Amino acid sequence: MSERLTGIILAHSQVAEAFVAAVGAIAGAEHGLVPVSNEGCDRAAITSRLDAAIAGRPAVVFSDMPGGSCAFSAAAYTHDHPAVAAVTGVNLAMLLDFVFHRDLGAAAAAERAVATGRASVRVVGPAK
Repeated sequence: MSERLTGIILAHSQVAEAFVAAVGAIAGAEHGLVPVSNEGCDRAAITSRLDAAIAGRPAVVFSDMPGGSCAFSAAAYTHDHPAVAAVTGVNLAMLLDFVFHRDLGAAAAAERAVATGRASVRVVGPAK
């Protein structure tokens, strides 16, 4: 692949900015992630924000949770943009995996990020 993927984090309020800051603190400034908030947006406004953030590049859109305006908008966006994949339920582990595998195609990077994200969710201590 000639062009490295862009990662768009589409989330409620300032969640996207917080993820970008955390990834930057761990992986450095060249992470390729762009935060997009849905704050004050309807579906058309979210699509407009995605257009501006993606700017015609191949990308993976990570939404904060399955269901809701972010996930629905991300999924709808992929129908008209074949170089864009969408992932719901973003977590820090999947974003870190993504930034180190941006040379993959969007579909492969999305699948890899999901596998990493799923593997990172577990109970680590006893419940009382």
